[in-house]
Amino acid sequence: MSTTVGTRPALTWVVHIAVLMLVIIWTIPTLGILISSFRDKDQIVTSGWWTALAPAERNVVFRAPAPNEAVEEDGRWVLRGNVFGEGSGTVGAFGISIQRPTEFEPGETAETRDGELITIGENGDFSIVYPEQPEGERGQRLFVASQEPPKFTTENYETVLFSEGIGQSFINTLTVTIPATIIPILIAAYAAYALAWMEFPGRALLLATIVGLIVVPLQMALIPLLRLYNDIGVGKSFIGIWLAHTGFGLPLAIYLLRNYIAGLPREILESARVDGASDFEIFRKIILPLSFPALASFAIFQFLWVWNDLLVATVFLGNNEEQLVMTARLRELLGSRGGNWEILSASAFVAIVVPIIVFFALQRYLVRGLLAGSVKGG
Repeated sequence: MSTTVGTRPALTWVVHIAVLMLVIIWTIPTLGILISSFRDKDQIVTSGWWTALAPAERNVVFRAPAPNEAVEEDGRWVLRGNVFGEGSGTVGAFGISIQRPTEFEPGETAETRDGELITIGENGDFSIVYPEQPEGERGQRLFVASQEPPKFTTENYETVLFSEGIGQSFINTLTVTIPATIIPILIAAYAAYALAWMEFPGRALLLATIVGLIVVPLQMALIPLLRLYNDIGVGKSFIGIWLAHTGFGLPLAIYLLRNYIAGLPREILESARVDGASDFEIFRKIILPLSFPALASFAIFQFLWVWNDLLVATVFLGNNEEQLVMTARLRELLGSRGGNWEILSASAFVAIVVPIIVFFALQRYLVRGLLAGSVKGG
């Protein structure tokens, strides 16, 4: 490994390559969900998202119109149509028997046991010639192997947002997440400043208690909290879940912010006190602006945790249709619409687009705030 000035050490390249690989690994699934959410519902179940720009191969069973719709042409009864309906595609092969679904090439003529002559062109146009005037209302089954051009649509999102209830769940999730992110940050910022720079009895014991609460599993408190909320009348409400997320998020928030604030230069605070500033003025005009990286880093974690939460939302909001959050809605869709991949992919991307925006908007503060909050002390 070279350490000459101006030469980048080999270890640095290894770190950069590892980070690049992690970015790729995390980006590929997101890209796949995005592409799949815009694909046609028939193509999404027959091919992967990486083939979205290539023609899709499909084996379909087409039911021709009823024989009594045939018209007379030059003394023959002929039924015409297109196997793609109003769409488009290219026929690769066709058949009239399930045992041999690709027996004939496009343009060839297949004869049934009743003497009917069936021809399907490469563009999907078909004709069925009957030896005599046909009767009946059940059309001939045709097996077609085709290639269709890529299809993209916004119908998946229209269905998800306006028919599947995702739109209301999206609003519910924002209603839960925004207050449950802002409230603990405000409380933790005040508490962190007091623990870092204000002298009062029991400060060390209080800080040790907060550190100990970080490792307490939140599952232990769910049922006791729910019983308490029901007793005081805030059970199954947004107020209850705001308070729950605030309580669960405060220990880590106070710990990170206290360590960060304690590492700020003491001279700045002492100069402000000499100038006659109160603790509240110091906190508002000096501490908060300087602590923005730490505040942003915790805001990212708290927002992502609350947004992706299912357990706490299920306990404190239940399965009320009017209060169902995104994660609970996706769980229901997975059970009722598990075969509709176009619905699930569109729903999943709606669920992750906001956390992605929040992360990229604040990510420059994430590492700086976490490193400072985890190693500094006072």
